[in-house]
Amino acid sequence: MTDFTTILTAGGRIARALTILAGASALAACSVADRLADVGHAPALAAIENPTAMPGYRPVSMPMPEPEPPIYNSNALWRTGARAFFRDQRAARMGDILTVRVAISDSAKISNATARERTANDEVAINGAAGLENIINSLLPSGASASALVDTQTTGKASGSGSVDRSESIVTNIAAVVTQVLPNGNLVIEGRQEVRVNFEKRELVVAGIVRPEDIGADNMIDSDKIAEARIAYGGKGQITDMQQPRYGSQVLDILLPF
Repeated sequence: MTDFTTILTAGGRIARALTILAGASALAACSVADRLADVGHAPALAAIENPTAMPGYRPVSMPMPEPEPPIYNSNALWRTGARAFFRDQRAARMGDILTVRVAISDSAKISNATARERTANDEVAINGAAGLENIINSLLPSGASASALVDTQTTGKASGSGSVDRSESIVTNIAAVVTQVLPNGNLVIEGRQEVRVNFEKRELVVAGIVRPEDIGADNMIDSDKIAEARIAYGGKGQITDMQQPRYGSQVLDILLPF
């Protein structure tokens, strides 16, 4: 019965592994079909779409202060809700466009080393116990003695080291669209840029929340002033494809336990 249960358990594991492999193969086949359809053609640029209508879009909800009732004064030149006396051309409403100056230059160097060593020596003996040691000696195997019942020695040693050396740099500009105006006046922006050079397409995505006060007079804002910033820079094409491992290698890296 135990052998039959073991066989069923092993069979179930193999069936699950085959199911995962079949699913991965199906996905890879779909991707391969798409790639074969693009042979001889440059990567297609995505159509311009409404970001709020794209799958996965969710309006941003952030903690906001209590709204203040508007104060009206018919004899004043100041406009209720205005941030400045004169109207400017900086982005302030949904659908307005502003330019994001992306400047990222990060570097990190980390080096760690750990060493540990432990030595232990334990000994248990009965040299005198009101004559009971003689009884114990008679019960012990030949050659054993109560004066040396247990003698253990333990030695442990461990060492480890690790290092990180990373450097990233991105400098570019991208236009973004105001997709939402929060109750406190902050702006939710999102911008996408695609550049195709021969058979390689570069994509840049910028999204986040900005204060109107941080937008310069030239309608530009630095990326380090964007809250909840999401900046992605990548690409698709022949060069990027050659830098990626084959689908079979990726599937084996996931499935193989060693």
